[in-house]
Amino acid sequence: MARTLVVVGHGMVGHRLVQALREKDATDQWQVVVFAEEDRPAYDRVALSSYVDNWDAAPLALAPHDDDLVTLHLNEQVVHIDREARVVRTTAGRAQGYDALVLATGSVPFVPPVPGRDLPGCHVYRTIDDLDGIRATVEAAKASGQAGRRAGMVLGGGLLGLEAANALRGMGLSPHVVELGPRLMPLQVDEGGAGLLKRLVEQLDLTVHTGTSASVIERDHRDRLVARLSNGTELDLDVVVFSAGIRPRDELARSFGLRVGERGGIVVDEGCRTSDEHIYAIGECANLDGTVYGLVAPGYSMAEVVADRLLGGRAVFPGADMSTKLKLLGVDVASFGDAHARAEGALEVVVNDAVAGTYAKLVVSDDARTLLGGILVGDASKYPVLRPLVGRALPGDPVSLIGPAGGVELSLPGDAQVCSCHAVTKQHIVDVVTAGDAVDVPGIKACTKAGTGCGSCVPMLRKLLSECGVEQSKALCEHFDQSRAELFEIVRSTGVTTFSELIDRFGRGRGCDLCKPAVASILASLDQGHILGRDQAALQDTNDHFLANIQRNGTYSVVPRIPGGEITPEKLIVIGEVARDFGLYTKITGGQRIDLFGATVDQLPHIWKRLVDAGFESGHAYGKALRTVKSCVGTTWCRYGVQDSVGLAVELELRYRGLRSPHKLKSAVSGCARECAEARGKDFGVIATENGWNLYVGGNGGFTPRHADLLASDVDTGTLIRLIDRFLMFYIRTADRLQRTSAWIEGLEGGLDHLRSVIVDDSLGICADLEAAMAKHVDNYADEWRGVLEDPEKLARFTSFVNAPGTPDPTISFREERGQKVPVLLGVPEVSR
Repeated sequence: MARTLVVVGHGMVGHRLVQALREKDATDQWQVVVFAEEDRPAYDRVALSSYVDNWDAAPLALAPHDDDLVTLHLNEQVVHIDREARVVRTTAGRAQGYDALVLATGSVPFVPPVPGRDLPGCHVYRTIDDLDGIRATVEAAKASGQAGRRAGMVLGGGLLGLEAANALRGMGLSPHVVELGPRLMPLQVDEGGAGLLKRLVEQLDLTVHTGTSASVIERDHRDRLVARLSNGTELDLDVVVFSAGIRPRDELARSFGLRVGERGGIVVDEGCRTSDEHIYAIGECANLDGTVYGLVAPGYSMAEVVADRLLGGRAVFPGADMSTKLKLLGVDVASFGDAHARAEGALEVVVNDAVAGTYAKLVVSDDARTLLGGILVGDASKYPVLRPLVGRALPGDPVSLIGPAGGVELSLPGDAQVCSCHAVTKQHIVDVVTAGDAVDVPGIKACTKAGTGCGSCVPMLRKLLSECGVEQSKALCEHFDQSRAELFEIVRSTGVTTFSELIDRFGRGRGCDLCKPAVASILASLDQGHILGRDQAALQDTNDHFLANIQRNGTYSVVPRIPGGEITPEKLIVIGEVARDFGLYTKITGGQRIDLFGATVDQLPHIWKRLVDAGFESGHAYGKALRTVKSCVGTTWCRYGVQDSVGLAVELELRYRGLRSPHKLKSAVSGCARECAEARGKDFGVIATENGWNLYVGGNGGFTPRHADLLASDVDTGTLIRLIDRFLMFYIRTADRLQRTSAWIEGLEGGLDHLRSVIVDDSLGICADLEAAMAKHVDNYADEWRGVLEDPEKLARFTSFVNAPGTPDPTISFREERGQKVPVLLGVPEVSR
């Protein structure tokens, strides 16, 4: 007769225990009874933030226990343990006997004793119900009819706090993150990495307050929340979310005499057994050697240990992998192993590129031969390879492993653990792929469980599939199976004009930060209305949302278009007057434009009103669109010039202004071979010859500069413009999301020769269509800022505070440098090696 195991709690760890036991219990020794406090079965709490994408809980659900020997009681809490009789009693009045009892009660969010913490609008961030409550508060605030930007505060700047801030942003709020410690993610990231992390997230419309806390939360006369911080700052809010850590759920154990730690947590031994030999504790409620682990991977290890013990094994807790990887608003953060170099004699190797926005640190042994840990911020692409190498011999010089050149090709040994959540090795994955049991990432997940925990190893799974010769999907994201190019053709051929219609007919869910801006760009490329129109505004990222680039202190830049760099004295005077009247920092750029920095969001319409009245229009510095067509002075003034470079640059910039594309576009026209406009460093560059123009394509600056390649030579102006029309439209239709022209050409089968055959020789017979599409764009162009100024509904977006329209954010501060105001610097981490 089967013995009875009672599991209290059906979170991810409790679910894992039941799953592991039933997989290993070949002779059905145990029947399992599970009591869940929530009214829904276990779900993926690690991916909880993704619930905000579509408010659909179904994708988070874990595999059900489809097993006659498992009974799950939902919404039923265990409230009593009779240890002598081995019986538990529940809120439903049920008495359930057991042979073994496992407490998997998890933890609860810690809420600091801030006055006002219980006010309506204050929430914790732990469960699906918590997110539903936050959503209800946000929607009520939006429905209040009050104008202006909605705001929320997250108290706690750890990993979960940043996730919560991201969720608030996804609901359309401007999040403030308040962290008592001196830096974000203090447990995972060091001072250098945290400095960069703060700068990166602040560029993405999050406001970070470190070294302070909330002193009081009050409700004002408008029924909004006001939080006063200990540094004197007041925040005007719609919602408050507490994410200041967790506390183990050990009250049941305390009540019935089990031993608990001084700082909480049910004390267990290396076999996860409590002070009662018939009772185990696993996950965030357990205290092992004085430590309560707050990650799912150690909980999964504990579940495996208990499953083994219940079947007569002698498994012990193997230790915890505290590695973490977060992708917040596109910002990568990863921490693994001995990230803070606590091992005796540990050495730190740091490569900090503040310009590129990346920070990488490796911690190595005192002889620099063994990798102990590391931190990656801004670019965590090497995390899947570096983390499994912890404790192993370094495959090369540490600097070369994290340097921008990437000089060492990292390769994992077969026994390296790729998925630490489920202890899956590289060899196991390779075996299931080469055996044909898995042909994609979902297949690997099904066969090995790799990638089903925190998900940070998924990129490595794709890499291993490629190494095994399996072709990878080009799906835009989890909501669309199609690539960006395929979606472009779908929108173009079907006439779909909204994201909701597109995802309803050709995708699933409600979209994410990847697919929404990509589809917005496609709709804009096809001239489907103003980008802040009712159906498109919600799709835009931060810069497009305010038609301006957000800067490091939360202000915005204003960049009027100056075609070809040619400008009259009258317009120069207008720009100077605007900069003077609004106190803006002015800078002449390398792209022959004048940038105006330091505008608050509510100032933007006033500034642009004066610029538009003076004949200026948007320079699209915020968008993935044409930025500039730079020029030299050409034959008009230069004694070496052979063609009118200024005239052509103005014509090209006006022709392609507002053209939305997969990545930003830059161009230049040089009046002779001396190349003063640096045309070969642009996406499309033109250099004058004695007989006409040479056209170059696929150049770019940035992190990996590349010279453009010659596509056509000595062509007349009409031919030149037709070729550029075709080149740009072919690129817009077929490139991947955020793929620059250089990478796009390199990725084409046949490269430049194929491109030339398509747009010069019309080998595909599509050139007339490409030209017609460009003609439509030219005919339908309208200045985006003029469109905002003429529409009261769009203008209403440009307000910082509900209670004080036109008032700049008080957290924004400036200092003076060389006679102009500049942002107060946030501090740049030092480089050490």
